[in-house]
Order: sequence, then C-alpha cells, then structure tokens
Amino acid sequence: MNRPTSRIAAIAVAILGLSLSAMAQTKPLAFKEYDLPNGLHVILHEDHSAPVVATVVHYKVGSRDEDPSRTGFAHFFEHLMFESTDAIERATIDKMVNGAGGQLNAFTSNDQTVYHFVLPSNQIRLALWIEAQRMRKLHVNTIGVETQRGVVKEERKNRYDNAPYGGWMEKAQAVLFKGTPYQWAPIGSAQHIDSASIAEFKAFYDTFYQPNNAVLVVSGDFDETLVRETINAYFGGYPKAPEPRRPVINEFVAMTGEVRETINDPKAQLPALFVSYRAMPMTDPDAYAADLLSSIMADGESSRLYRSIVDSQQIAVQASLSIMQREYSGMAFYVGIAAPGKGLADVEKAIDAEIARVIRDGITDEELAKAKNIKEAEMVEGLMGVYQKALALSNAYRFEKSTGAINEEMAKYQKVTKADIQRVAKRVFGTNERVVLTYLPVKG
Repeated sequence: MNRPTSRIAAIAVAILGLSLSAMAQTKPLAFKEYDLPNGLHVILHEDHSAPVVATVVHYKVGSRDEDPSRTGFAHFFEHLMFESTDAIERATIDKMVNGAGGQLNAFTSNDQTVYHFVLPSNQIRLALWIEAQRMRKLHVNTIGVETQRGVVKEERKNRYDNAPYGGWMEKAQAVLFKGTPYQWAPIGSAQHIDSASIAEFKAFYDTFYQPNNAVLVVSGDFDETLVRETINAYFGGYPKAPEPRRPVINEFVAMTGEVRETINDPKAQLPALFVSYRAMPMTDPDAYAADLLSSIMADGESSRLYRSIVDSQQIAVQASLSIMQREYSGMAFYVGIAAPGKGLADVEKAIDAEIARVIRDGITDEELAKAKNIKEAEMVEGLMGVYQKALALSNAYRFEKSTGAINEEMAKYQKVTKADIQRVAKRVFGTNERVVLTYLPVKG
C-alpha cells in the first residue's frame, strides 16, 4: 500500500474512532447488580440491539491461589469444568452450546478464572443452567481428571516446552516475583498436575468454585424478570461457603541488580532478547500512564521502537514493549528479535537508548494525543460485543471494587499528562533491577 493511501486510511480510522468515542462518552454502560443470599454477585446489562446474549462467570481464583507444590490447578480446572456434572454427560457441553448456535470459551490468569457463553437470546436459560451445574455439581472423578491431565500436558508442550523462546516468561517471573505466588505461570508444572490426587483436586474445587467466590454477568438481549427468576432457581439453592484463604502479597524479594541468562534454543530461528522489569499493579493510579507509554513505544509502525529499531536502523525484525498489570503487581518487558546477521547487543543498546530518551526528554504533544485516540478507539471497539461488555463489567467489579468504574476509564486516560508519561517511564524502566534473557539458535 502506498503512503498517500495509508495516510487517507489513517485519517478515516481516526475520524471513525473519535466519532465512536463520542458516542461511548454520551452513553455510559448501564447495568443493575445485586447479591443472592449465598453471596453470588450478579450484574445485568441489557442491550436489545441484536438477539444475542452473553454470560460470564468470573471465579476469584487464579494461579496465585495455588499451593507452590501444586501449581497449575486453576488452569487445570479451566479444562475440567467442561467435563461432566450431575445432569450433563461427558463431552456434551460443547455439543449443546454449538448445537444451539452459540460459542463458549474460558481463560485463566494469575488472578482469575473466567468462563463465557455467547448464544441466541432464546438460549439464555441453557447458559445459566450449564454454569449452575458446574459451579457445584461438577464430577471431579478419575475419567475426567485423567483426560484433562493429558490435555493440559499437551498444551504445555505446545505453548512452552516445544515453542521457540517458550519458557522466557516463566524464567522472568521466577526471578522478578520470587517468594510470592506470582513467581509461577498459570500453566503450572506438568509434574505437579501428574502427581496430584483426586482428593486434592476435589479440595481445590470445593474451596474456590463456590457462589460467594464468583461474579455472574448477563449481557445482551434478555428479559430481566425471566433472567432473575432463572438465576434464583438455578443458583439460589447453593449454600454460602467459607471464604477462601488468600495469599498475602505485600513485598517482593529485593533485587540487587541485573540478572542475565543465555539460553541455547534449538527451536529458535533468530536470536531474541527478552528484558523484564517489575511494574505497578492494575489499580495503581500510574497504570493509565503506563498503558499509554507502551502504546507510544510499540503500538504500530509509527511507534518509537518500530521507527527506530526496525525501520531506521534495521537491526531487528521485531521490537515491542508491554506493561502487564496484575491485581497486586505488574510486569513490564521489551522484546527484540535480531535481524539476520545482526547481534543482540546492538538490539539491547538501541532499545535501552529509546527508553532512556523518553526518561530524559519526555514525549511530544502529538504522541500523547495519538496514544489517547488509540485507547479511545480500542475501548469503544472493545465494548461493542455482548461478551466484551460482560467481561469488562466483571473485571470492574472484581478489581476496581466498583462496577461503575467501567464508565470512568476513559476520563482517567484523558487526565494523563506528558509529565506523567515521563515519570512513569523512569519509575518502571529507570532501574538496573531487571531480568535479561537472550535466546540463541542452536546451529545444527
């Protein structure tokens, strides 16, 4: 695509993004919320623009809640919850939902495990029935556990053990968050899953998969009276359970400087560099400036790292930067994949120089305005679907402690100044307390 066409397209996208943003700002996301007597928190958002409905069940359990000698349990249950229940036969949840014209999925992180369905509006009772069944009537038995042991181990092999650079994040977390439940990844250890007993899995299920440890969101085209009655009928009979014991995450082991490791990787095609730092948690006021900083540094071909490292100097085929926040901490990192014939020392030096330039000189008005416009467009687009709205509502309630915080997000981004960006760049990257991992292809 030639440059004039790209420029026209960029202007069109910017105009569209701003117009959509204006619509979003004039229409805050409306919702109702309440608690069942057993502690299940329910959030309802009606949207009758299309005959579609989504459910999200957000369990307050992630890898951080695991026993260090039994990592991977939260992720294991992401899979096991698709097995059988008292009223659902094995291998039928997918068939029921797909047969009704719907979709389903789940994910696990350090802080949460989330399940969702998206279905035609007339199938809302099916989604709620399945979620209620597996909340307290899941069969944690030998056939299901053994099936999912194999599935989880295969996933680990494909995503970590047999993938190029596959273990870098685990290695970085183990150093950055040593001594805390953030030091291991949600995928966990295959050995821990292999050696765990059925009784241990049942204990984990009974501790965390309880109504008072969950948030249920229904978003889309539904009748409120019907949905409230259905939720009460399907979930209301479960008793409230004791509150789970949570790990205390107050301090991290002090780092005395840089930690370096070189890994010879037979699966890598090009040398790669992964440099990681500790960052702020998601509820830190600086999280908004950090998000905009990552956009300025690495969002698209006009970002600082792409223009300097990939396009101008041509020493890397990829140069990216991300800042990931968790509930109690965060992780910032940059990645550089060397161009053929180029060395990682030059890549590291060049990326460090770009970061140092922001710390020293700050950013421009144009960079800040562009980053805010990109964020507005992302937020509007991210709240167009019924599932995306349901997920955003559950996250606001869980992590911001207020569902209404969903309507305050963009205002917080708009308040970020150039000085905030410069200060946060120094806060996160202005230290030698970091983990530097270099991956080198093994020559055959």
